Amino acid sequence: MTNEEIRTKAETYLKHEENQIFRDEVTELLKAEDWEQLSDRFWRELDFGTGGLRGLIGGGDNRMNTYVIRKATQGLANYILSHVAESERGVVIAYDSRRFSDLFAEEAARVMAANHIRTWLFTSLRPTPELSFAVRQFGACAGIMVTASHNPAAYNGYKVFWSDGAQVVPPHDKGIIGEVRNITGDVPAMDRKEADKAGLIISVDREVDEPYHDMVVGQSLNPDLVKAEGKNLKVVFTPLHGTGLVPVETVLGRLGIDVVTVPEQREPDGNFPTISFPNPEMAPALKMALDLAKDQEADLVMATDPDADRLGIAVPDSGEWKLISGNQLGSMLADYIFRTRKSQGRLPANPAFVNTIVTSEIQNRIAESYGATCFRVLTGFKYIGEKIRQFEADNTYSYVFGGEESYGFLVGTAVRDKDAVSAASMTAEMALWNRNRGKSVMDHLRELWAKFGFWKEILISRDFEGQKGQDIMASLMDSLREDPPKEIASVSIEAMRDFRNGTTTKIADGSVVKDIMLPSSDVLQFVLADGSLVTARPSGTEPKVKFYASCRSEKGSNPGAAEGELDGLFSGIENWVNVRIKAVGG
Repeated sequence: MTNEEIRTKAETYLKHEENQIFRDEVTELLKAEDWEQLSDRFWRELDFGTGGLRGLIGGGDNRMNTYVIRKATQGLANYILSHVAESERGVVIAYDSRRFSDLFAEEAARVMAANHIRTWLFTSLRPTPELSFAVRQFGACAGIMVTASHNPAAYNGYKVFWSDGAQVVPPHDKGIIGEVRNITGDVPAMDRKEADKAGLIISVDREVDEPYHDMVVGQSLNPDLVKAEGKNLKVVFTPLHGTGLVPVETVLGRLGIDVVTVPEQREPDGNFPTISFPNPEMAPALKMALDLAKDQEADLVMATDPDADRLGIAVPDSGEWKLISGNQLGSMLADYIFRTRKSQGRLPANPAFVNTIVTSEIQNRIAESYGATCFRVLTGFKYIGEKIRQFEADNTYSYVFGGEESYGFLVGTAVRDKDAVSAASMTAEMALWNRNRGKSVMDHLRELWAKFGFWKEILISRDFEGQKGQDIMASLMDSLREDPPKEIASVSIEAMRDFRNGTTTKIADGSVVKDIMLPSSDVLQFVLADGSLVTARPSGTEPKVKFYASCRSEKGSNPGAAEGELDGLFSGIENWVNVRIKAVGG
């Protein structure tokens, strides 16, 4: 793209952007003739994908700003107007603590109002699971959540939900994307006072908060135990400057559990001043909580990400604090939930457990041991929500629990997205249950390893920024398809699963079978001879390729030896990843 083409795109953007902050950014770059910065902001339009929008905050087509929000919302409004009956047109809008989240949420509400679509707009920040809950409570046809989840402070995003409270899936996602891409020129937004007066923007807060908190508290499987022993469990909690503060403190408080919140990370702040990444998957994000837990002699550390849909935990073990992975926590929650409900005679007919194709197999074996049927879906919690809807429509299975490796879990069906508030409540109860039987949380995990084998997973993530990065990512996936490896880390590969075309290729003879009945997705999974899985997937929300490795050792009764055995395998897998990326210029 030439400098003049960039200038033309920038000047066109300035004609439509009304927010002075974003206008000034682009104007100053034009004055300085900073073509490198301008190119990054205008080489493409920020892509509205199947997960909505996510990108750096700033002026430009390839940034999160008020004009991009307006275009996305107008596209969604057009889809609603053409696919939803007038009497059912209503949208719930919520936002998290990130910079400009409140402004972006109001812009979306004003655009909906200009299209005579009613919105319920939260008066202040709320977690993503409460937005999902509210869509179902109000009988809305859609929901918008302004959040970039666990991304750094420079980012924001925009997630779209449908009437079932889950993020949009086919055919709605493609239909909405098509409408958004057709939007050009000015996008009208109704004056807020006028919209309020016309009843097109309705402010909400407690009328959703209280039923949502009641729902979470009501999910308790052992309320008598929690009531009697909850005061003896000390939890250190950090919302990481996000939305988890009020709901987690409220719910655990009502259950009678002692919560100590990290004071420096208590208040919402989109700059995330105490952490580089507000991600409970990453150890540095939990450092302040762990320091406080040692000082307080706590029993459990819990952390939620900015929109409170992901939960990370740490537990004491032999005088040290251990970070628990998403796969491990999901395994223990699955065991506790299915075990308890079965012992109480409360498992429904045809109980179902749902997780993703990159989540640990130990969870499926646990659920199956209690008589559950397990379902694997593509990465993305919207596919778990879609499964719940299918079960209800077909009247076949009853969803009990599900989750994904990236610290996302869903208890019950009142919410249709991952819910860190419910997961925090259930995790605290699980810790109490273990204590009541004379065990620690780590003892519980070791029991599962002894029974089902030692499982460990790693995530290898590589970033590819800008247009060049997009080309490298595409070349990498093409090379893996066209020239699949015969071995990884000196272990032969038996098969390659290609989720883009739904096929499995046997490496030994090259035979191909179409046997994957899932939506098309740019994902490759290699099945190693020892049962290990290595999966390659370009992220749908960030400029990166993720490699997931899941491996098992028979030495479940000796976790130290098992971990040592697998660490060598993981090292070989990472070396292989680096070689393949380098081969395509990465």
